[in-house]
Amino acid sequence: MGRLYDVVQTIERLIAEKKLDPFKTKGMISIQTGFALGLVRPETPDDPVQLAALKAAAEQVLKQKV
Repeated sequence: MGRLYDVVQTIERLIAEKKLDPFKTKGMISIQTGFALGLVRPETPDDPVQLAALKAAAEQVLKQKV
């Protein structure tokens, strides 16, 4: 447990480093994944399908490997 949350934290860090609009950027990622990033908590169970979708969407939006 916690890998999904860790990826969300990485995404938030990258958004801040790149000085992107957090609402727009996370919204674009959320639309592609089908779930809101803000709802992922440390205790959220890891789902391999959601994890793969999150990484793929984040890499497409952020133009960087997550």
